[in-house]
Amino acid sequence: MTIPTAAELVLRTAEKHGVPGPVAQELLAGSRPCVHLVPFQDLAPVQQQQARPAARTGGLPRLPDGVDWPDGREPLVLTIDCAALPHDALDIALPPDGSLLVFTEIEYEPESSVILHVPAGVRTTQRSAAFELNGEPEQVRVYQPDVLYPVPGLTVSPDWRDAPATSQFLDSGADRDDVLDDFEDAVRKAAAGGASHGVAVQLGGISTPWQSAPDEGDLVLLAQIHGQSIDLDVYTQTLVVGTREDIAARRYEALEFEQQV
Repeated sequence: MTIPTAAELVLRTAEKHGVPGPVAQELLAGSRPCVHLVPFQDLAPVQQQQARPAARTGGLPRLPDGVDWPDGREPLVLTIDCAALPHDALDIALPPDGSLLVFTEIEYEPESSVILHVPAGVRTTQRSAAFELNGEPEQVRVYQPDVLYPVPGLTVSPDWRDAPATSQFLDSGADRDDVLDDFEDAVRKAAAGGASHGVAVQLGGISTPWQSAPDEGDLVLLAQIHGQSIDLDVYTQTLVVGTREDIAARRYEALEFEQQV
């Protein structure tokens, strides 16, 4: 089966919704690719037939010899199998293999957050959640493990409707806002192959923040993590941003974490 390019998908969807080609091109110019990480039940039926897991929420970390749980003892919320991500699906440079481990607090504002890359082929052992603090036994919060599956997607800048052709289209009729809402929703759904990704983990792309967007200027989104994708009772959103250069060089200590509620 031939997979349409982003341009083909957007133009085809625009035609179905009565949206002029120049408007579709402006949406495309304001878009960025992403990867949604979703549970199996949120995949479309055809996707379930060939699904391959690419991440896991919660659980205990497997770390190389000599590498302990990060000092802040924040929970492990996400482990990403980089080799299982769709090839060339992102416009940021993630490692081609190995695992990315995300340690952060999703229930309260974290004191520290850490992303570690564990290279492929390195010997690892599972770390315990138990530790001592001032001689007293303590335990790190461990979230229920759940497998997530990768779905390529497309995200759209919130400012794309300010572009000239789109602004002109909006001024041409009272229902044009609704037309563009339906068009944009259809583009996102088509790009994800029909998968549901409203409450999910998103890698790359443009953020959909609940407050101000942290991916502005030189900062781009590495990950957007809905608390409910880790624990259904946690209603937060964690956004991880950094420069393209730091992400490509794996300088994960330079990344910025922001929790929104």
